[in-house]
Amino acid sequence: MKDYIYVKGAREHNLKNIDVTIPRDKLVVFTGVSGSGKSSLAFDTIYSEGQRRYVESLSTYARQFLGQMDKPDVDYIEGLSPSISIDQKSTSNNPRSTVGTVTEIYDYLRLMYARVGKPHCPNCSIPIERQTVDQVVDSLLQLKEKSRIKLLAPVIKSQKGEHRKVLQNLFREGFIRVMVDGYEYTSDEEINLEKNKKHDISAVIDRLVIKDGIRSRLAESLELAFELGEGTAVVKLIKDDGSEEEMVYSQDFACTSCGFSLPELSPRMFSFNSPFGACPECDGLGEKREIDPDLVLNQEKSLQDGAIVPWSNNFYTYYNQILAAMAERQKIPMDLPLKEVSKKQLNIILYGNGEERFKIDYVNSYGEKHSFRSSYEGVINNLKRRYHETKSDASREEIEKYMTASLCPQCKGKRLKREILWVLIGGKSINDITSMSVNQAAEFFENLRLNEKDTLIARQVIKEIQSRLKFLIDVGLDYLTLDRAAGSLSGGEAQRIRLATQVGSSLVGVLYVLDEPSIGLHPRDNDRLLATLKRLRDLGNTVIVVEHDEDTILNADYIIDIGPFAGIHGGRIVAHGTVEDIMLAEESLTAQYLSGRRVIETPASRRAGNHKSLRILGAEQYNLKNIDVDIPLGQLVLVTGVSGSGKSTLVQEILYPALMSRLSRQQTRASLRYRPGQHRAIEGIEAIDRVINIDQSPIGRTPRSNPATYTGAFDGIRELFSNVTESRVRGYKPGRFSFNVRGGRCEACSGDGIIKIEMHFLPDVYVPCEVCKGKRYNRETLEIKYKGKTIADVLDMTVDEAVDFFENINKVYRKLKVLQDVGLGYIQLGQPAPSLSGGEAQRVKLATELSKRATGKTLYILDEPTTGLHKEDVRHLLGVLNRLVDTGNTVLVIEHNLDVIKSADYIIDLGPEGGDQGGQIVTQGSPEEVAAVPESYTGKYLREVMS
Repeated sequence: MKDYIYVKGAREHNLKNIDVTIPRDKLVVFTGVSGSGKSSLAFDTIYSEGQRRYVESLSTYARQFLGQMDKPDVDYIEGLSPSISIDQKSTSNNPRSTVGTVTEIYDYLRLMYARVGKPHCPNCSIPIERQTVDQVVDSLLQLKEKSRIKLLAPVIKSQKGEHRKVLQNLFREGFIRVMVDGYEYTSDEEINLEKNKKHDISAVIDRLVIKDGIRSRLAESLELAFELGEGTAVVKLIKDDGSEEEMVYSQDFACTSCGFSLPELSPRMFSFNSPFGACPECDGLGEKREIDPDLVLNQEKSLQDGAIVPWSNNFYTYYNQILAAMAERQKIPMDLPLKEVSKKQLNIILYGNGEERFKIDYVNSYGEKHSFRSSYEGVINNLKRRYHETKSDASREEIEKYMTASLCPQCKGKRLKREILWVLIGGKSINDITSMSVNQAAEFFENLRLNEKDTLIARQVIKEIQSRLKFLIDVGLDYLTLDRAAGSLSGGEAQRIRLATQVGSSLVGVLYVLDEPSIGLHPRDNDRLLATLKRLRDLGNTVIVVEHDEDTILNADYIIDIGPFAGIHGGRIVAHGTVEDIMLAEESLTAQYLSGRRVIETPASRRAGNHKSLRILGAEQYNLKNIDVDIPLGQLVLVTGVSGSGKSTLVQEILYPALMSRLSRQQTRASLRYRPGQHRAIEGIEAIDRVINIDQSPIGRTPRSNPATYTGAFDGIRELFSNVTESRVRGYKPGRFSFNVRGGRCEACSGDGIIKIEMHFLPDVYVPCEVCKGKRYNRETLEIKYKGKTIADVLDMTVDEAVDFFENINKVYRKLKVLQDVGLGYIQLGQPAPSLSGGEAQRVKLATELSKRATGKTLYILDEPTTGLHKEDVRHLLGVLNRLVDTGNTVLVIEHNLDVIKSADYIIDLGPEGGDQGGQIVTQGSPEEVAAVPESYTGKYLREVMS
């Protein structure tokens, strides 16, 4: 096998026809500034070709079911292994997907519970066991010699009636004695039972004394008892003092006390995705979505002013006219705010007036009058009915705005049927284990003791579960609970879960390509991640990591630095080799930061802010421990702490939704979308007038969205082109220069510039439109030029080129200049949004906000903005954030990057650990004050970088 992977002539995206040699079975880091071409080489060239070659080895039939990758633009690649990509886009938003299901731990748990789980009666809490005749015989022969026993077969259990026929049949079949309601009768006695009382009747099968030689007689009697008692037999042990002790045996999983029974246990009965196990009330989701009266009604308004939010667009709609007629009949005032209306009247508005019909005078949209009789069904019943009857997704989505999810009343969020939750191992149900953190679950299985038989059955399953739990701990995810929804995981967490799964599979000879696995990791947890990557390498795999983290670079066996700058100024190999080799490269920005020749300086002083603050009181959502948090305004404020300490919960789940619902102009609409997590109150909101959350979600999901359209610069450009003399002569308006609407765009490709051709079992082929040659517009539109450039030429410009081109057009220049200032001068104005990285998308959003007129009272929230950013880009980002703060605004950042943390004015450090061990304030204050606190992990690493 070759010792190297040879890449010859890579030209994907901005790569400049590069040749590169990558050592196999090593930990290789690709680094360089954002947009330099790292991902183009790692994912779009090397991984893509490895995946494509593997898929091509399959039959054409199999290939049609696989999303095959395009052949990358490269001359050839030698020494390539089958490749696996572990990126950040692998999170499932399916509410049925959890950490347990993604890691397959839940599948093993289901198997274990089906094979060695001990069923218990949900009514009586006693174990339910299935016993064979041999087991019962062995059990009874263990009794003291000369013990006297009576063997009974229960025939009637707690049933009303005289039961004459049952008794007659028993005596006719040869049974001499019967037990009725605890008393023994013989066949020659008359038995009269009260018809309206419940009775218990058992046939006395045999009476025995325990001694040698009775095994066969006991076995025959038991068989008869089980047959007559339909799987249940009762043994009464007669003690020396004449009292009796009752023992009940069952051949089925049935409760001997109340008769509750279970079918044969199987793995599917423990799945909340199967009708055999899922709670019937919520179908295994653990929550129910119901119409929320608080979202439907605006209590501050009257009925005539639009108090019923879903019907508030126009008072003269059909529903509102029925409402008005009902209000008149029920004497509900139309002009009073709903908060002054009685409870009974409010109930009628929400749930209707029953079957009572009344006359309604209705005026339709054409002004025609109609009269009819009808009842009023109520707002909530109306929305429910329409939600279940409509076939329109848009209508369903609209009604969902008025719904809130609440815990399922039947399973209380546990997702499974009640009886399944009473199957126990070590005293724990399957739900008890999934609600544990990974750490707690690992401890549970470490201490679990089973009997000899169950140990033999479950040994391999427990081994698989323990190894997967260990891998999750190794990548720093010990704080996650197994029932945590996969959709709620950050990109970094989802990637590390997949990394743990791959380590668990123990493959050898594979090429792994990872995209910034350190995202979301506190420096404390980096060592565990690096150990996992090295373990993957030591198994005999090649591990390529696209990364900016200094620790990862310093621990790499081989480094490839791509650059020197971004976009068209990148795409070259600047340096390659070991850490020592890289350090000597003069042109490499990475080397300059690694060697300390270039640094991000610690600010000489900290801003004092405006002496106002936001105060969150009693925050206790998820793992937050009822904490009070002060966020000073007019400063750069950092929220730090180890992974899972509660940072995102505090900022994204409590603060941001609470502020949005209070500050939004459309109060009712905002309260529909933003439901803050559990907290007592937030004080000081009057000191800010806007809140803006700048995350790393894409700026658009289609190629039609691009930096020019998102920032609003394209509006000014289209307006400019419509004012060209030729445009005015032809009567072209700004809409003519949009590729999203008919008129000026090329209709052959609907303004896409490319046409998709489906190739059956080969990947879809995208070809430039033959009519417009990829320019998106028709010939007439492209005849209009400004300074010699068409609208298509402008979209092909980089931001740097466009800044010079539009320097005299202030409306366009201002927006583009800010894009350049945030370090995005290399991207094209018309670059499709899906091709932008998370960091690039976030900076486009930042630039858009910066180009707006600042009020000086805005709160900006950013969640790990350094994702995907090189240290040089972090320097640019800090410049942008400081500009926002210097104009009086507040910037609140969740971050692990030490360069950003040391540049803060104020730090709120949560922890001390993740999960249950987190959710407290470890310390808060300036970076210098935090660095002085020995209990703070953040402080420990801060001391190192600030010294």
